[in-house]
Amino acid sequence: MADAKVIPFDDDRSRGSRGAGSRRRGSAAESAPGGEGPGGEVQPLPVRGAAAQDPAPAPDESPGDRPTAVGGGEDGGGADGGGADGGLERRVAAGLSFLRRRLTGDYEVDDFGYDAELTDQVLMSLLRPVYEKYFRVEVKGVENIPAQGGALIVANHSGTLPLDGLMMQVAVHDHHPADRHLRLLAADLVFVLPVVNELARKLGHTLACAEDAERLLAQGELVGVMPEGFKGIGKPFGERYKLQRFGRGGFVSTALRRGVPIVPCSIVGAEEIYPMIGNSKTLARLLGFPYFPLTPTFPWLGPLGAVPLPTKWTIQFGEPIPTDGYAPEAADDPVLMFNLTDQVREQIQHTLYKLLVQRRSVFF
Repeated sequence: MADAKVIPFDDDRSRGSRGAGSRRRGSAAESAPGGEGPGGEVQPLPVRGAAAQDPAPAPDESPGDRPTAVGGGEDGGGADGGGADGGLERRVAAGLSFLRRRLTGDYEVDDFGYDAELTDQVLMSLLRPVYEKYFRVEVKGVENIPAQGGALIVANHSGTLPLDGLMMQVAVHDHHPADRHLRLLAADLVFVLPVVNELARKLGHTLACAEDAERLLAQGELVGVMPEGFKGIGKPFGERYKLQRFGRGGFVSTALRRGVPIVPCSIVGAEEIYPMIGNSKTLARLLGFPYFPLTPTFPWLGPLGAVPLPTKWTIQFGEPIPTDGYAPEAADDPVLMFNLTDQVREQIQHTLYKLLVQRRSVFF
């Protein structure tokens, strides 16, 4: 199998973007003119020119009284004559074309490993049923995300496993009017796990460091960060929806350097999918994990205990906080960074409390 083409970051050559139109190639099988009539009878192909002489109309019949083909078209194809088959053929052809490109390596990834075609056509299709049917996510305020240009989305983190980041990614992908894609900053652990590492790269995730974040923002990308890190995702169930410390405010410094807005995001519902009632520190050390969760079902029920509870989620994007009005040296001002970090954290916490008051039930 050929390797995927990776675009070097410092390559100054012209880069032809494949766009949605070039990736979605047309069907190889086009519908032929003519087809079967309503009764299964094969209709003759239309013949044009002088050789095709119309039969003379009957004495009491005018040319306008003659019956026409079903659907009124020259080829005899009705409005629904073969339409479903044609759609199926196009989908099959598109699927075969997609497989051919994957097998031959005829696709592109960016400097971070993001595979736009695989994400749109496969990975999002796998996550969407979980998003729509299992967690039944309700999205609010997605219009607060800028339609273009870089922006930093800052969200709370919870749920023992980082499913909240994936659901936030689907929310932006499926609901933003400008069809934007969210690039998440992930912890080091994600990129040392087999399979998970490759899938995270394909989805557009990258290492949670200032350098990668600034490069993405400079390219006009949406970047998502969850500053609580493992402190938020691995906190006990008794501390649910209580935000942990937001690190040292590095995300604010990054936004200030690039002059991009900060969009607070509050996620309700993820805290209850794996109620963490204990933490086996011994097993965590042996496995190299930051924590080893003990829940009412895991590890007591084995693999079945790893199935998350089907809670009802709400994801709300708040009003953006602008940073383009500050001087370039503001990124090195610790007081300003502390104040902005606290402002973002308080806005997320306040929205969490408001959503919890409005929630009727954990599951409905």
